[in-house]
Amino acid sequence: MQINGNPLLQELQALKGEITPNAISSSPLRQVNNTSGADFSQLLTQAIGQVSELQSTSANLATRLEMGDTSVTLSDTVIAREKASVAFDATIQVRNKLVEAYKEIMSMPV
Repeated sequence: MQINGNPLLQELQALKGEITPNAISSSPLRQVNNTSGADFSQLLTQAIGQVSELQSTSANLATRLEMGDTSVTLSDTVIAREKASVAFDATIQVRNKLVEAYKEIMSMPV
């Protein structure tokens, strides 16, 4: 029995060709540049700044859509909102892990 290409994958690839990124950057995930010797607080600040940018972009697109801007589509707005939501949720998870680690270190006997 021979299995041909996954029809769902083929459909997603076909849809990928139809997507036009109007106001959303093509690379939502950015690599942290030159992390060698970087201060942890600077990296954390940079990551939080990127989450803030995603939220601002999402809010801007939502406002433009509500005001009737024809260059903004509903799908772009929803995608931007989901990107911001996922990034914020990930930030909350990192914060929770840092707090847990801090509490664990503080409860260690000296």
